[in-house]
Amino acid sequence: MSIAGKLGGTFTLPGTDLALNRLGYGAMQLAGPHVWGPPKDRAAAVEVLREAVASGINHIDTSDFYGPHVTNQIIREALHPYPDSLTIVTKVGGTRGPDASWLPANSPAELAQAVHNNLRNLGLDVLDGVNFRAWGSRLAPGTESIAEAFSTLVELQRKGFIRHLGVSNVTPIQIAEARAIAPIVFVQNEYNLAHRGDDALIDDLAKDGIAYVPYFPLGGFTPLQSSSLSDIALQLEVTPMQVALAWLLHRSPNILLIPGTSSVAHLRENLAAADLQLSPDVLDELNLIGLNAAEA
Repeated sequence: MSIAGKLGGTFTLPGTDLALNRLGYGAMQLAGPHVWGPPKDRAAAVEVLREAVASGINHIDTSDFYGPHVTNQIIREALHPYPDSLTIVTKVGGTRGPDASWLPANSPAELAQAVHNNLRNLGLDVLDGVNFRAWGSRLAPGTESIAEAFSTLVELQRKGFIRHLGVSNVTPIQIAEARAIAPIVFVQNEYNLAHRGDDALIDDLAKDGIAYVPYFPLGGFTPLQSSSLSDIALQLEVTPMQVALAWLLHRSPNILLIPGTSSVAHLRENLAAADLQLSPDVLDELNLIGLNAAEA
């Protein structure tokens, strides 16, 4: 099974002429440990971003609560003025406590402040894309209505501060709620080889041409571990993480990847995953990992 084109080919966001390369970059790891404070090596963080764009990445995912503020400021230092081809997508709906805790921040005033913080720290007059990050628990969607919060972002879009909207950490019900208010072009949820609760959702979004952007595509703070994954990687003479990324690119054409790293060498390794072709037999074996994880 092939993946067409460099960096996994492109996906055009619905209702736009914006074509994003399917393998992008997630900027969360540019901040310090636990996504808090500055990195140990700011120059290295700048180098990673410049290498990403030089390699053809045209989709960077970020948030002003990474650091907080640190990641966006590094993006600005590394890449501003931004190339016309680059799309920077951020998320709002959370903040950081003084103890580095992750807290919801979804009142109209907090959301407006977050949008303006992103604009200021990125050095932009308008944000290419903003995802409303519903809270629930930190790693799982809740059941609360997102109508008021999403409507706040729609109003900021009408005022010209946001081009495109999306939602993150959400259920199908919350997605339908948002889409009844305004068009969305992204859904960003946790999904990877072993965490496949959104299988049906991905297929439904693909029918409507909406991008699905999995966060923690490699497991996040608990990296993917599987003897089957390791065995396949050994046979293909690549790393397990490259196989996991390639599987996501094969999974559905509306999946856009945003793996993060603070290392140029690791960035290049991630980029090489887009060239990895997986046979139907290998895909079948990889699919069993998710089924086994669900049963466990």
